[in-house]
Amino acid sequence: MKKGITLAGNLIVDHNKEVDTYPGHSTLVSINRTFDTLGGLVCNSGIGLARLDENLPVHALGLVGNDSDGDYIISQMKKYPNINCDQIFRGNTQTSFSDVIADVTNHTRTFFSFKGTNSELGPEHFDFDKIETDILHIGYILLLDKLDSFDAEFGTKMARVLHDAQAAGIKTSIDVVTEQSDRFQKIVPHSVKYTDYCILNEEEASRTVGIEVRNSSGQLLVDVCKELCQKLFDLGVKEWVVIHAREGGIGLDNKGNFAVKPALNIPSEKIKGTTGAGDAFLSGVLYGAWKGYSIEKSVELGIGTSNASIIEEGPTNGILPENEIWDFYNSMEKETWPGFEQF
Repeated sequence: MKKGITLAGNLIVDHNKEVDTYPGHSTLVSINRTFDTLGGLVCNSGIGLARLDENLPVHALGLVGNDSDGDYIISQMKKYPNINCDQIFRGNTQTSFSDVIADVTNHTRTFFSFKGTNSELGPEHFDFDKIETDILHIGYILLLDKLDSFDAEFGTKMARVLHDAQAAGIKTSIDVVTEQSDRFQKIVPHSVKYTDYCILNEEEASRTVGIEVRNSSGQLLVDVCKELCQKLFDLGVKEWVVIHAREGGIGLDNKGNFAVKPALNIPSEKIKGTTGAGDAFLSGVLYGAWKGYSIEKSVELGIGTSNASIIEEGPTNGILPENEIWDFYNSMEKETWPGFEQF
């Protein structure tokens, strides 16, 4: 049996609040409903992978606190027999959480994040004598304080971990959190240098290389996305660059194969929530990489997984076994976006 996939990084409890419309400053809005879900890369993509393939070994690596939120994360992850939680360690602070304000009118989410134990995760938690895996995915860059911090040899401690993983014969993969800052070009490229699979959304990719991917009217520029992918290869990516956006998925591999796939045409009334849609896309693409699929097929699987996730509440409840994701993907009408039709 293959070794599987390790997800390392953010473990979060999302405390969700649904509102009709996100309020402006100094105004009040009523909360319609509250509920808790797992959040963060390790939880969302780990469970997503476990649901895609119940026989895939999934390994979770990260930190939680000695508190009820930490207990909740571990208990929920352990519901999946193929998720190994042995490398979820207890940290010294409170478990990371986010207050998520979900606007049910336009299906957007705003996150107020408490970093907590995620900020403690460092190179010392990655023992490559014990980590047996085919792919190590770490995220989110810019939301892991210790791993984002300076390293004299590799630029950041995250880059050191990725270097050491590659030296141990492990394929590496990264993604980034979307934030409003100027930190992308200062921090992210150090990790890109030691990355096999770089999977970002269009804003994160744009900020990392300093190229605008939308025009003044907001249209996603597919030709520019291809240029952006190449820039990330120039920074050191070894295998794939994959970009996901509202419009769909775009990918370039190291042989020059370029995939452009639109999202599925899902009626707005069927969308139950978009929390975790990016993590679901990642699950599909990463599973495709592990299976040896082409970049085109992997982007399609990412879109199918992501779009399935938004028609059920919670970030992972809509994710089905791979064969059912393909049935769903193939049965759905695809959206039409400018620039997509030429590829």
